Amino acid sequence: MPVTNDDVRHVAALARLGVNEARLPALVAELNGILAHMEVLAQVKTAGITGATGVGAGGTPLREDRGDPIPLARPVEDIAPRVRHGFFLVPRLDSHGALGASVDDE
Repeated sequence: MPVTNDDVRHVAALARLGVNEARLPALVAELNGILAHMEVLAQVKTAGITGATGVGAGGTPLREDRGDPIPLARPVEDIAPRVRHGFFLVPRLDSHGALGASVDDE
């Protein structure tokens, strides 16, 4: 099923992205090209092929963190204008303003 202009607009709206109408045909063509490539890959016969070894459903195991943290050359307060409990405070994005309290309200 090919991607349409409306599909791209819908996905862009879900992702809160603006889509330039002049760029829309190029995006549709690019996405349709990717899907066509996936259809070609789906036709590859993989029966009897052993899957990749060492990677299971749980993913690659992570190593344990070891060692002390490396100290900063300057205090955190000198690097960032606002800090609380050792964390940098940054302003909330305008597009996320309706999601809850601002950093100042906490």
